[in-house]
Amino acid sequence: MAPKKQGPVGRIAVQNRKARYNYFIDDTLEAGIALVGTEVKALRAGKSSIGEAFAAEQDGELYLMNAHIGDYDAARDGHAAARPRKLLLHRREIARLFGMVQREGVTLVPLSLYFNPRGIAKVELAVARGKRKYDKRETIKERDWKRDKARLMRERG
Repeated sequence: MAPKKQGPVGRIAVQNRKARYNYFIDDTLEAGIALVGTEVKALRAGKSSIGEAFAAEQDGELYLMNAHIGDYDAARDGHAAARPRKLLLHRREIARLFGMVQREGVTLVPLSLYFNPRGIAKVELAVARGKRKYDKRETIKERDWKRDKARLMRERG
């Protein structure tokens, strides 16, 4: 199996690759995530998915919902795979995000779950607005044009 990517943020455990296709990304921020031990082991083993995940408010706190972190095989007592996981942010950041979500009709989508250079699990959250079908077609058209343009430039030398 190929090693996981090492980015500027550290080792990426899981990415939401469809997020940039389905949403306009306005802003991104890094948040800590409260995990139990077996969840960290399962993340390191690559048994997770955040394709359907989003962040929501509960009791004045921010939680990551619908993120699936599978069971760690060597553990006796596992964890609930799709439980809400608390996101660790400063109060001002939480208040700012709540205001944006309520006022502007945006959603909070996780772009990636990764381990920083110190080995601590982090989530890259995006403040995102949903795309319509014609926006997605425009994105595909633009991506294809960039690919064709790069191919032409390579051929010309």
